[in-house]
Amino acid sequence: MNRTPISELTDGQQVAQSFRASDKQLRVNRQGGKYIILKLTDRTGTVSGMLWNADEIMFDSFDRGDYVHCVGRTQIHNGALQMIVTTVERMDASEVDVADFERFDADQSQRLRSRLSELLGGLHNVHLRRLGQAFLSDDTFMQRLEVGAAAVSNHHAYPGGLLKHTLDLMELCILVGPRYPQLDTELLMFGAFLHDLGKLEELSSEGEATYTDRGQLVGHIVIGVQMLGEKIRQIDSPAEPFPHELRLQLEHLVVSHHGQIEFGSPKLPVTLEAVTLHHIDNLDAKIESYTNIIESDISADGNWTNYNPTIGRKLWNKRD
Repeated sequence: MNRTPISELTDGQQVAQSFRASDKQLRVNRQGGKYIILKLTDRTGTVSGMLWNADEIMFDSFDRGDYVHCVGRTQIHNGALQMIVTTVERMDASEVDVADFERFDADQSQRLRSRLSELLGGLHNVHLRRLGQAFLSDDTFMQRLEVGAAAVSNHHAYPGGLLKHTLDLMELCILVGPRYPQLDTELLMFGAFLHDLGKLEELSSEGEATYTDRGQLVGHIVIGVQMLGEKIRQIDSPAEPFPHELRLQLEHLVVSHHGQIEFGSPKLPVTLEAVTLHHIDNLDAKIESYTNIIESDISADGNWTNYNPTIGRKLWNKRD
């Protein structure tokens, strides 16, 4: 069945094709009428869907993660494309080309995994190298890292996104660290490796990324510190004790990387490495999320995207 990728949908387009229903919500308007909000995805992106005059029977006819056939029309709403859906029907997986929906890039993941092994295995600090090897030799952990997402939305919100975000930050550490001799570049690199590992437990890796119960109750920062502690206990011994101060430095990098209390960090960054990690983490996330906004925008306004209420501005998007 021919279908138009979400990234190629345009305003005012009639649509009758398959999507993946990664999320759905049944809501009631002020007049008591019910409607369904849909999050429709494929390998190229996401589009919101609105199905008016709905009921529980229609809502229960498909589940989150199902393939669905939707009929409707696209429109611009608050600067973003959405779809007014008139019908939605569950599809069997045999009726779709799964390649249209699979966002995991196995080849890229293998390259990134090899690079991660190279970076962690090449550390001069023997304690960090041993700790890195403890993570690398954990097959279950590495398999989860290969497919994990870095977020539910905004940046690197796709299978394998966490590994890419992690490696991008470690590469930035290699570039930034030598420019500032007062930084411990290897400590900074290891902090970049650790900072978001808790998302492996915070987010579900099955289907579209969603928050787990543990993620909702505890959060990836606390989970990340717990994961670090578990690995240190595995390698700590009277013959080769893991330095207490180094553990504190690593824990601080994890708990402070959001940079501000109001952004979820239990502590503000107080070491040079923690300050640096926060800013390069924010840089990578912002570039990724803003690039997504530009690439998904369908504005006809010359060199500018539509106004995006999330970031409070339009973005320059000159098309050559």
